[in-house]
Amino acid sequence: MKAIYLDCISGISGNMFLGACLQAGVPATYLVQELNKLSLSDKYEVKIDNVDKNGIAAVYVDVNILDHHDHEHHHDNEHHHEHGHHHRNMSDIRQIISQSTLSENVKNTALSIFEKLAVAEGKVHNRPAEEVNFHEVGAVDSIVDIVGCAICIEYLEIEKVFVSKINVGSGFVKCAHGLMPVPAPATAELLKGYITYHNSVEKELTTPTGAAIIATLAQYSDNQPTEFSIEKIAYGAGTYDLVIPNVLRIYLGEYNGRKDRQLMILEANIDDMNPQIYGYLYDKLLDHGSLDVWTTPIFMKKNRPAYMLSVLIDEAHEAICTKIIFEETTTIGLRVINVDRRIEAVRRMSRVETAYGEVRCKVSAYDGKIVSITPEYEDRRKLAESKKVPIKAVWQDALAKQNDRLG
Repeated sequence: MKAIYLDCISGISGNMFLGACLQAGVPATYLVQELNKLSLSDKYEVKIDNVDKNGIAAVYVDVNILDHHDHEHHHDNEHHHEHGHHHRNMSDIRQIISQSTLSENVKNTALSIFEKLAVAEGKVHNRPAEEVNFHEVGAVDSIVDIVGCAICIEYLEIEKVFVSKINVGSGFVKCAHGLMPVPAPATAELLKGYITYHNSVEKELTTPTGAAIIATLAQYSDNQPTEFSIEKIAYGAGTYDLVIPNVLRIYLGEYNGRKDRQLMILEANIDDMNPQIYGYLYDKLLDHGSLDVWTTPIFMKKNRPAYMLSVLIDEAHEAICTKIIFEETTTIGLRVINVDRRIEAVRRMSRVETAYGEVRCKVSAYDGKIVSITPEYEDRRKLAESKKVPIKAVWQDALAKQNDRLG
Protein backbone atom coordinates (compact mmCIF):
# COMPACT_ATOMS: atom_id res chain seq x y z
CA MET A 1 0.00 0.00 0.00
CA LYS A 2 1.09 3.59 -0.58
CA ALA A 3 2.38 5.28 2.57
CA ILE A 4 4.09 8.44 3.73
CA TYR A 5 6.48 9.15 6.58
CA LEU A 6 6.21 12.69 8.00
CA ASP A 7 9.59 13.91 9.21
CA CYS A 8 8.61 16.87 11.42
CA ILE A 9 12.09 18.36 11.88
CA SER A 10 10.58 21.84 11.91
CA GLY A 11 7.05 20.95 12.96
CA ILE A 12 4.01 20.71 10.72
CA SER A 13 1.23 23.02 9.56
CA GLY A 14 -1.50 22.62 6.98
CA ASN A 15 0.24 24.59 4.26
CA MET A 16 3.58 22.84 4.87
CA PHE A 17 1.78 19.53 4.30
CA LEU A 18 0.24 20.87 1.08
CA GLY A 19 3.60 22.14 -0.19
CA ALA A 20 5.25 18.77 0.39
CA CYS A 21 2.42 16.94 -1.39
CA LEU A 22 2.71 19.26 -4.39
CA GLN A 23 6.44 18.56 -4.64
CA ALA A 24 5.66 14.85 -4.24
CA GLY A 25 3.56 14.88 -7.41
CA VAL A 26 0.09 16.35 -6.83
CA PRO A 27 -0.47 18.79 -9.75
CA ALA A 28 -1.16 22.33 -8.54
CA THR A 29 -3.93 22.71 -11.12
CA TYR A 30 -5.63 19.57 -9.79
CA LEU A 31 -5.47 20.79 -6.19
CA VAL A 32 -6.94 24.19 -7.09
CA GLN A 33 -9.60 22.61 -9.31
CA GLU A 34 -10.74 20.31 -6.49
CA LEU A 35 -10.70 23.10 -3.90
CA ASN A 36 -13.00 25.08 -6.18
CA LYS A 37 -15.67 22.48 -5.45
CA LEU A 38 -16.09 24.20 -2.09
CA SER A 39 -18.41 27.22 -2.06
CA LEU A 40 -15.50 29.43 -1.00
CA SER A 41 -13.58 30.11 -4.22
CA ASP A 42 -14.42 33.84 -4.17
CA LYS A 43 -13.03 34.22 -0.64
CA TYR A 44 -9.40 33.20 -1.19
CA GLU A 45 -6.65 32.56 -3.70
CA VAL A 46 -3.85 30.02 -3.50
CA LYS A 47 -0.31 31.11 -4.31
CA ILE A 48 2.35 28.46 -4.86
CA ASP A 49 6.08 29.21 -5.00
CA ASN A 50 9.31 27.27 -5.19
CA VAL A 51 11.51 28.54 -2.37
CA ASP A 52 14.87 27.85 -0.75
CA LYS A 53 15.05 27.04 2.95
CA ASN A 54 18.65 26.82 4.18
CA GLY A 55 19.70 25.32 0.86
CA ILE A 56 16.72 22.94 0.56
CA ALA A 57 14.36 23.41 -2.40
CA ALA A 58 10.81 23.35 -1.09
CA VAL A 59 7.29 24.33 -2.17
CA TYR A 60 5.52 27.10 -0.27
CA VAL A 61 1.73 27.34 -0.35
CA ASP A 62 0.11 30.60 0.73
CA VAL A 63 -3.64 31.01 1.06
CA ASN A 64 -4.55 34.68 0.68
CA ILE A 65 -7.93 35.56 2.14
CA LEU A 66 -9.81 38.13 0.05
CA ASP A 67 -11.91 40.48 2.14
CA HIS A 68 -13.31 42.40 -0.88
CA HIS A 69 -12.12 45.71 0.53
CA ASP A 70 -9.08 46.06 -1.73
CA HIS A 71 -6.69 44.30 0.61
CA GLU A 72 -5.81 40.77 1.56
CA HIS A 73 -5.08 38.83 4.73
CA HIS A 74 -2.06 36.62 4.16
CA HIS A 75 -2.15 33.11 5.49
CA ASP A 76 0.77 32.28 7.79
CA ASN A 77 1.84 28.67 8.05
CA GLU A 78 2.00 29.06 11.81
CA HIS A 79 -1.65 30.20 11.75
CA HIS A 80 -0.69 32.97 14.20
CA HIS A 81 -4.07 32.75 15.92
CA GLU A 82 -4.84 36.40 15.18
CA HIS A 83 -6.87 36.37 11.98
CA GLY A 84 -10.03 38.43 12.15
CA HIS A 85 -11.99 36.02 10.00
CA HIS A 86 -15.63 35.06 10.44
CA HIS A 87 -16.01 32.48 13.22
CA ARG A 88 -17.48 29.11 12.31
CA ASN A 89 -18.62 26.19 14.41
CA MET A 90 -18.47 22.51 13.53
CA SER A 91 -21.96 22.57 12.05
CA ASP A 92 -20.99 25.39 9.65
CA ILE A 93 -17.86 23.57 8.55
CA ARG A 94 -19.68 20.25 8.13
CA GLN A 95 -22.25 21.98 5.91
CA ILE A 96 -19.58 23.64 3.72
CA ILE A 97 -17.76 20.35 3.17
CA SER A 98 -20.79 18.05 2.92
CA GLN A 99 -22.58 20.24 0.37
CA SER A 100 -19.55 20.37 -1.92
CA THR A 101 -19.07 18.10 -4.94
CA LEU A 102 -15.83 16.65 -3.56
CA SER A 103 -15.54 12.86 -3.43
CA GLU A 104 -16.99 11.12 -0.38
CA ASN A 105 -13.50 9.94 0.52
CA VAL A 106 -12.17 13.51 0.63
CA LYS A 107 -15.20 14.73 2.60
CA ASN A 108 -14.81 11.97 5.19
CA THR A 109 -11.08 12.60 5.67
CA ALA A 110 -11.51 16.37 5.99
CA LEU A 111 -14.44 16.07 8.40
CA SER A 112 -12.54 13.55 10.53
CA ILE A 113 -9.66 16.01 10.91
CA PHE A 114 -12.00 18.87 11.79
CA GLU A 115 -13.96 16.73 14.25
CA LYS A 116 -10.75 15.68 16.01
CA LEU A 117 -9.85 19.36 16.21
CA ALA A 118 -13.30 20.30 17.56
CA VAL A 119 -13.02 17.76 20.38
CA ALA A 120 -9.58 19.10 21.37
CA GLU A 121 -10.67 22.75 21.24
CA GLY A 122 -13.82 21.90 23.18
CA LYS A 123 -11.86 20.17 25.92
CA VAL A 124 -9.46 23.11 26.23
CA HIS A 125 -12.27 25.68 26.45
CA ASN A 126 -14.70 23.45 28.40
CA ARG A 127 -17.36 23.50 25.71
CA PRO A 128 -19.12 20.78 23.66
CA ALA A 129 -17.26 20.10 20.42
CA GLU A 130 -20.25 21.17 18.31
CA GLU A 131 -20.36 24.58 20.01
CA VAL A 132 -16.70 25.49 19.62
CA ASN A 133 -16.12 28.66 17.61
CA PHE A 134 -13.07 27.84 15.59
CA HIS A 135 -11.68 31.39 15.36
CA GLU A 136 -8.63 31.14 13.08
CA VAL A 137 -8.94 27.35 12.75
CA GLY A 138 -12.41 27.68 11.23
CA ALA A 139 -11.39 30.51 8.95
CA VAL A 140 -11.19 29.98 5.22
CA ASP A 141 -7.43 29.37 5.15
CA SER A 142 -7.68 26.42 7.53
CA ILE A 143 -10.66 24.92 5.70
CA VAL A 144 -8.54 25.11 2.53
CA ASP A 145 -5.57 23.53 4.34
CA ILE A 146 -7.54 20.61 5.76
CA VAL A 147 -9.64 19.90 2.67
CA GLY A 148 -6.49 20.30 0.54
CA CYS A 149 -4.76 17.73 2.74
CA ALA A 150 -7.60 15.26 2.12
CA ILE A 151 -7.47 15.94 -1.65
CA CYS A 152 -3.72 15.25 -1.75
CA ILE A 153 -4.02 12.04 0.25
CA GLU A 154 -6.65 10.74 -2.16
CA TYR A 155 -4.65 11.75 -5.23
CA LEU A 156 -1.46 10.10 -3.95
CA GLU A 157 -3.53 7.04 -2.89
CA ILE A 158 -2.08 7.14 0.62
CA GLU A 159 -3.39 4.37 2.87
CA LYS A 160 -0.91 4.62 5.74
CA VAL A 161 0.72 7.61 7.46
CA PHE A 162 3.67 7.46 9.85
CA VAL A 163 5.12 10.37 11.80
CA SER A 164 8.45 11.06 13.50
CA LYS A 165 9.08 12.91 16.74
CA ILE A 166 7.44 16.31 16.35
CA ASN A 167 9.22 19.63 16.82
CA VAL A 168 6.56 21.89 18.34
CA GLY A 169 8.69 25.02 18.87
CA SER A 170 8.67 27.16 22.02
CA GLY A 171 7.76 30.57 23.41
CA PHE A 172 4.32 32.18 23.21
CA VAL A 173 1.82 32.86 20.45
CA LYS A 174 -0.92 35.49 20.23
CA CYS A 175 -4.44 34.16 19.67
CA ALA A 176 -8.04 35.24 20.14
CA HIS A 177 -7.79 34.45 23.87
CA GLY A 178 -4.52 36.35 24.42
CA LEU A 179 -0.98 35.02 24.73
CA MET A 180 -0.76 31.23 24.78
CA PRO A 181 2.25 29.00 25.45
CA VAL A 182 3.74 26.97 22.59
CA PRO A 183 2.53 24.38 21.87
CA ALA A 184 -0.94 25.94 21.95
CA PRO A 185 -3.31 24.09 24.33
CA ALA A 186 -5.28 22.47 21.49
CA THR A 187 -2.03 21.35 19.83
CA ALA A 188 -0.82 19.83 23.10
CA GLU A 189 -4.16 18.04 23.55
CA LEU A 190 -4.06 16.63 20.02
CA LEU A 191 -0.49 15.36 20.34
CA LYS A 192 -1.03 13.34 23.51
CA GLY A 193 0.50 9.93 22.86
CA TYR A 194 3.03 11.27 20.33
CA ILE A 195 6.63 12.17 21.13
CA THR A 196 7.28 15.91 20.88
CA TYR A 197 10.28 18.12 21.55
CA HIS A 198 11.46 21.69 21.09
CA ASN A 199 14.76 23.38 20.50
CA SER A 200 15.87 26.99 20.90
CA VAL A 201 13.51 28.30 18.18
CA GLU A 202 10.92 30.54 19.84
CA LYS A 203 8.20 30.11 17.24
CA GLU A 204 5.06 28.02 16.90
CA LEU A 205 6.30 25.28 14.59
CA THR A 206 3.40 22.84 14.94
CA THR A 207 -0.05 24.40 14.56
CA PRO A 208 -3.42 23.03 15.70
CA THR A 209 -4.20 22.19 12.06
CA GLY A 210 -0.93 20.28 11.65
CA ALA A 211 -1.48 18.49 14.95
CA ALA A 212 -5.03 17.52 13.92
CA ILE A 213 -3.73 16.00 10.67
CA ILE A 214 -1.29 13.90 12.69
CA ALA A 215 -3.79 12.92 15.40
CA THR A 216 -6.37 11.81 12.81
CA LEU A 217 -4.16 10.05 10.29
CA ALA A 218 -0.71 9.20 11.62
CA GLN A 219 0.95 6.45 13.62
CA TYR A 220 4.16 7.28 15.49
CA SER A 221 7.35 5.61 14.29
CA ASP A 222 10.72 6.70 15.68
CA ASN A 223 12.38 5.72 12.39
CA GLN A 224 11.04 4.74 9.01
CA PRO A 225 9.47 1.27 9.32
CA THR A 226 11.61 -1.56 7.96
CA GLU A 227 8.73 -2.59 5.66
CA PHE A 228 8.67 0.89 4.08
CA SER A 229 10.51 1.41 0.79
CA ILE A 230 11.07 5.04 -0.23
CA GLU A 231 10.21 6.14 -3.76
CA LYS A 232 10.30 9.94 -3.39
CA ILE A 233 11.25 12.65 -0.89
CA ALA A 234 9.51 16.03 -0.89
CA TYR A 235 9.64 19.25 1.15
CA GLY A 236 6.92 21.72 2.13
CA ALA A 237 8.09 25.13 3.34
CA GLY A 238 6.99 27.13 6.35
CA THR A 239 6.84 30.91 6.40
CA TYR A 240 9.66 31.67 8.80
CA ASP A 241 13.37 31.75 7.97
CA LEU A 242 15.02 29.98 10.91
CA VAL A 243 18.44 28.74 11.95
CA ILE A 244 17.12 25.28 11.06
CA PRO A 245 15.47 24.47 7.70
CA ASN A 246 11.81 25.42 8.15
CA VAL A 247 10.44 22.51 6.16
CA LEU A 248 8.26 19.45 6.54
CA ARG A 249 9.94 16.48 4.89
CA ILE A 250 7.72 13.75 3.48
CA TYR A 251 8.96 10.34 2.40
CA LEU A 252 6.57 8.74 -0.09
CA GLY A 253 6.76 5.04 -0.81
CA GLU A 254 5.30 1.56 -0.50
CA TYR A 255 4.53 -0.06 2.84
CA ASN A 256 4.39 -3.83 2.91
CA GLY A 257 3.66 -4.33 6.59
CA ARG A 258 0.38 -4.87 8.37
CA LYS A 259 -2.28 -2.18 8.22
CA ASP A 260 -3.01 -1.82 11.93
CA ARG A 261 -6.01 0.19 13.08
CA GLN A 262 -7.93 0.15 16.33
CA LEU A 263 -11.34 -1.06 15.17
CA MET A 264 -14.56 -1.39 17.14
CA ILE A 265 -18.21 -2.27 16.63
CA LEU A 266 -20.99 -0.06 17.98
CA GLU A 267 -24.10 -2.15 18.68
CA ALA A 268 -27.67 -1.35 19.70
CA ASN A 269 -30.88 -3.40 19.92
CA ILE A 270 -33.84 -1.39 18.58
CA ASP A 271 -37.49 -2.47 18.74
CA ASP A 272 -39.39 0.81 18.48
CA MET A 273 -38.16 2.62 15.37
CA ASN A 274 -39.75 3.17 11.95
CA PRO A 275 -37.79 0.83 9.62
CA GLN A 276 -37.81 3.50 6.90
CA ILE A 277 -35.13 5.31 8.88
CA TYR A 278 -32.54 2.55 8.43
CA GLY A 279 -31.72 3.36 4.81
CA TYR A 280 -31.09 7.00 5.66
CA LEU A 281 -29.07 5.96 8.73
CA TYR A 282 -26.88 3.59 6.69
CA ASP A 283 -26.01 6.34 4.19
CA LYS A 284 -25.24 8.90 6.88
CA LEU A 285 -22.99 6.56 8.88
CA LEU A 286 -21.10 5.45 5.76
CA ASP A 287 -20.72 9.07 4.64
CA HIS A 288 -19.15 9.91 8.00
CA GLY A 289 -16.44 7.28 8.06
CA SER A 290 -17.96 4.00 9.23
CA LEU A 291 -16.37 1.00 7.54
CA ASP A 292 -19.52 -1.12 7.44
CA VAL A 293 -23.10 -1.02 8.70
CA TRP A 294 -25.54 -3.92 9.02
CA THR A 295 -28.71 -4.96 10.84
CA THR A 296 -29.67 -8.40 12.16
CA PRO A 297 -33.29 -9.44 12.87
CA ILE A 298 -33.65 -10.42 16.54
CA PHE A 299 -36.34 -10.95 19.20
CA MET A 300 -36.19 -8.94 22.40
CA LYS A 301 -38.07 -9.07 25.72
CA LYS A 302 -41.76 -9.97 25.53
CA ASN A 303 -40.88 -11.65 22.22
CA ARG A 304 -40.81 -8.31 20.38
CA PRO A 305 -39.34 -8.41 16.85
CA ALA A 306 -36.42 -5.99 16.60
CA TYR A 307 -33.16 -5.25 14.82
CA MET A 308 -29.63 -5.27 16.14
CA LEU A 309 -27.74 -2.37 14.55
CA SER A 310 -24.00 -2.98 14.10
CA VAL A 311 -21.55 -0.29 12.94
CA LEU A 312 -17.87 -1.08 12.26
CA ILE A 313 -15.65 1.95 12.81
CA ASP A 314 -12.09 2.95 13.59
CA GLU A 315 -11.13 5.02 16.61
CA ALA A 316 -11.01 8.29 14.66
CA HIS A 317 -14.73 8.05 13.79
CA GLU A 318 -16.09 6.84 17.13
CA ALA A 319 -17.33 10.25 18.28
CA ILE A 320 -19.16 11.27 15.10
CA CYS A 321 -20.78 7.85 14.51
CA THR A 322 -21.91 7.62 18.15
CA LYS A 323 -23.47 11.07 17.81
CA ILE A 324 -25.30 10.08 14.60
CA ILE A 325 -26.73 6.91 16.17
CA PHE A 326 -28.10 8.75 19.21
CA GLU A 327 -29.52 11.58 17.08
CA GLU A 328 -31.07 9.48 14.32
CA THR A 329 -32.34 6.37 16.15
CA THR A 330 -34.46 5.63 19.22
CA THR A 331 -31.73 3.79 21.12
CA ILE A 332 -30.62 5.09 24.53
CA GLY A 333 -27.48 2.96 24.84
CA LEU A 334 -24.65 1.43 22.81
CA ARG A 335 -22.35 -1.52 23.28
CA VAL A 336 -18.72 -0.95 22.22
CA ILE A 337 -16.93 -4.12 21.14
CA ASN A 338 -13.21 -3.97 20.35
CA VAL A 339 -12.14 -5.90 17.25
CA ASP A 340 -8.85 -7.68 17.90
CA ARG A 341 -8.02 -8.34 14.28
CA ARG A 342 -9.22 -7.58 10.80
CA ILE A 343 -7.52 -9.20 7.82
CA GLU A 344 -7.66 -6.95 4.78
CA ALA A 345 -6.61 -7.43 1.20
CA VAL A 346 -4.37 -4.69 -0.17
CA ARG A 347 -6.57 -2.33 -2.20
CA ARG A 348 -5.70 0.17 -4.90
CA MET A 349 -8.01 2.41 -6.92
CA SER A 350 -7.49 2.36 -10.67
CA ARG A 351 -9.24 4.44 -13.34
CA VAL A 352 -10.29 2.96 -16.68
CA GLU A 353 -11.88 4.63 -19.70
CA THR A 354 -14.97 2.74 -20.87
CA ALA A 355 -17.20 3.35 -23.87
CA TYR A 356 -19.45 5.34 -21.51
CA GLY A 357 -16.86 7.34 -19.57
CA GLU A 358 -14.29 6.96 -16.79
CA VAL A 359 -14.91 4.37 -14.06
CA ARG A 360 -12.86 3.82 -10.93
CA CYS A 361 -12.10 0.18 -10.15
CA LYS A 362 -11.06 -1.22 -6.78
CA VAL A 363 -8.30 -3.78 -7.36
CA SER A 364 -7.68 -6.03 -4.35
CA ALA A 365 -4.72 -8.34 -3.80
CA TYR A 366 -3.82 -10.88 -1.13
CA ASP A 367 -0.61 -12.82 -0.75
CA GLY A 368 0.79 -11.17 -3.87
CA LYS A 369 -2.12 -12.15 -6.15
CA ILE A 370 -5.12 -10.18 -7.43
CA VAL A 371 -8.23 -11.61 -5.80
CA SER A 372 -10.93 -9.12 -6.82
CA ILE A 373 -11.71 -6.29 -9.25
CA THR A 374 -14.77 -4.19 -8.47
CA PRO A 375 -15.94 -1.24 -10.61
CA GLU A 376 -17.25 1.51 -8.29
CA TYR A 377 -21.03 1.50 -8.01
CA GLU A 378 -21.51 5.29 -7.96
CA ASP A 379 -19.46 5.74 -11.14
CA ARG A 380 -21.47 3.00 -12.86
CA ARG A 381 -24.78 4.44 -11.70
CA LYS A 382 -24.01 7.99 -12.89
CA LEU A 383 -22.82 6.81 -16.31
CA ALA A 384 -25.80 4.46 -16.71
CA GLU A 385 -28.18 7.33 -15.95
CA SER A 386 -26.43 9.89 -18.15
CA LYS A 387 -25.90 7.53 -21.12
CA LYS A 388 -29.26 5.78 -20.66
CA VAL A 389 -27.76 2.29 -20.73
CA PRO A 390 -28.13 -0.66 -18.32
CA ILE A 391 -25.82 -0.41 -15.33
CA LYS A 392 -24.58 -3.94 -15.98
CA ALA A 393 -23.30 -2.80 -19.41
CA VAL A 394 -21.07 -0.21 -17.74
CA TRP A 395 -19.95 -2.81 -15.18
CA GLN A 396 -19.05 -5.37 -17.86
CA ASP A 397 -17.14 -2.83 -19.98
CA ALA A 398 -15.19 -1.50 -16.98
CA LEU A 399 -14.31 -5.00 -15.83
CA ALA A 400 -13.18 -6.01 -19.32
CA LYS A 401 -11.01 -2.89 -19.71
CA GLN A 402 -9.41 -3.41 -16.29
CA ASN A 403 -8.78 -7.10 -16.97
CA ASP A 404 -7.12 -6.20 -20.30
CA ARG A 405 -4.90 -3.66 -18.54
CA LEU A 406 -3.82 -6.20 -15.90
CA GLY A 407 -3.43 -9.03 -18.36
